[in-house]
Order: sequence, then structure tokens, then C-alpha cells
Amino acid sequence: MVIDMATKTLLIVAHAPSPNTEKLAQAAYDGANHPDIDINVILKSPQDTQPEDVLAADALLLGTTENLAYMAGLTKDLFDRCYYPVLEEKQGMPFALYIRAGQDGTGTKLAMKTITTGLRWEWIQEALILQGEWQEVFAEQVEELAMTLAAGVEAGIY
Repeated sequence: MVIDMATKTLLIVAHAPSPNTEKLAQAAYDGANHPDIDINVILKSPQDTQPEDVLAADALLLGTTENLAYMAGLTKDLFDRCYYPVLEEKQGMPFALYIRAGQDGTGTKLAMKTITTGLRWEWIQEALILQGEWQEVFAEQVEELAMTLAAGVEAGIY
């Protein structure tokens, strides 16, 4: 008899307003769905993500663009809607972030640190900042980040 353990869920919330940021979102999804990793992966846009989605997740990977030295407005809206409904329930949730930054990404990273510190989420590594002109290697870096988070969640490391 096989006992089906509850599969853990990785929620990927990716703001993808351009073909290149869509490539990053797909890379995150593909990395987390590596054939050797057995977790449930959900990919949503910030505007389609509800507090219930975050509450149902065991970890969260967030992708955002840098807009005017800050996170994208739709990413900020996600936190505006979800912060208090998830605050008490999701403390300690493993979290990773990638930022598609035309500039240096520091304003976005600082804002995300402030919000996630309040939520008491656990960063698995520093923010991945994809800076400057588009490079194909950005997608590989995001795929690796998602794979690392997914594997760690499956293994119980995060």
C-alpha cells in the first residue's frame, strides 16, 4: 500500500509585462517543475494572486520588474491585498526573489526586504538581480533559482 504524502506547493508570482519577462516566468516554472522534484508548482500573475493562494503555499518565488527604482505597481498591489490576511499564518515561509532591473535593483530589493521582514518570511538567498540590457543567461539564472527553492522545499531544507 502506498501512502500519498501531502505534496508541498511552490507558488511562483511573476510580473511579466514583456516577452523577456514572460521568458523569466516560464524559466521559473520549468525550473521548479524539474522531473526529479516532486512538488506542486503554481504560476500566477500578481493581479491573479489572492491571499488564499499564498496561504495554500509552502514557499513563494516572486519575480518583479524594477519600475522607477521600486517594484512594479502590480507587485505592490499583491502585498497591499495579501499582507494582513497572511501575516499570522505564513511566518517563516521560504521566499526567493528575482528582479528584472533596468537600473541597479537596489530600491526594489530594499522595499522587498522591508515587506518580507514584516511578514517574517525566510529568504533562501539574496535577491537575484537581473541588471541592465537583456541577456539570455537571465532565464537560466531564474530557472536555477526556482529549482533550488523547489528542491529545498521538497527535501524539507526550507
